[in-house]
Amino acid sequence: MRLRRVAAAILMALLSATTSSVSPAAQRRGGPPPPPSKPTPYWPDGRVNLGPPPGETGLWTPAGIVQLSINPKSVNRANPTSHLPDPITLEAVPFQPWARALHAARQANFERDEPHTRCKASGGPREFITPYGVELVDVPELKRVYIFDVGGPHTFRTIYMDGRPHPADLLPSYYGHSVGRWEGDALVVDTAGFNTKFWMDREGTPHTEQLHLVERFTRTDFNSMKYEATIDDPGAYTAVWTGGFVLRWSPGTELFEYICQDNNRSPQGMVGADASVSRQRRIVP
Repeated sequence: MRLRRVAAAILMALLSATTSSVSPAAQRRGGPPPPPSKPTPYWPDGRVNLGPPPGETGLWTPAGIVQLSINPKSVNRANPTSHLPDPITLEAVPFQPWARALHAARQANFERDEPHTRCKASGGPREFITPYGVELVDVPELKRVYIFDVGGPHTFRTIYMDGRPHPADLLPSYYGHSVGRWEGDALVVDTAGFNTKFWMDREGTPHTEQLHLVERFTRTDFNSMKYEATIDDPGAYTAVWTGGFVLRWSPGTELFEYICQDNNRSPQGMVGADASVSRQRRIVP
């Protein structure tokens, strides 16, 4: 992928376009308070509109640097609105010993081993931790919700809204098999059948093929989406736990063509500065 500074620049540009992008910290420094957000939009049939109003464009982007579980050593203190009201801390995550050790090892080699940097699809929460934006498209005629994003996998995620169960013989995959339903104004998505070829977040939170993920998407106002992920994985954790973060609406933006393989320009960041040139073939799957 492009260098992190390019991604960060894009993220900041997108965030600056939102009407709620002025953080409480900025206000304390004397910045202007943000104008009040418009209310949550709805379709005529009463469903929450997860995207732009008709005739407009926009995407969901992270509200700053977001984390599935808050690490006090690296928490984004400048923008507390990127976190859930009562976020779980990294210390409170009920890791099994091997999973905690793996998480620590991934942190020690931050981003060097992450599949996302090798243009692999990112399942679960990691799908939304991207500076390029994510689009949720609700198609009631098909009884499906699609999630589109930018990157190397050249694919998309399908959420079936027709009441079907998970198949009994799921083949493990990056996105798993997702079925959804509405609980009031929240879209609740139940997913099973994951493989272990991706990280659940940028920090390297591990999982096994036993992962059962329940996500809640709640558009609390026009500019904010609360994302909650409940992780039930007895192969990696001793108890069920919930993490999450806040996404911000970036109006006037659209997804664009981005071929991850063509933009993978920093192999030393993935295999190490001393790696042999011959190893660079491993970067592009």
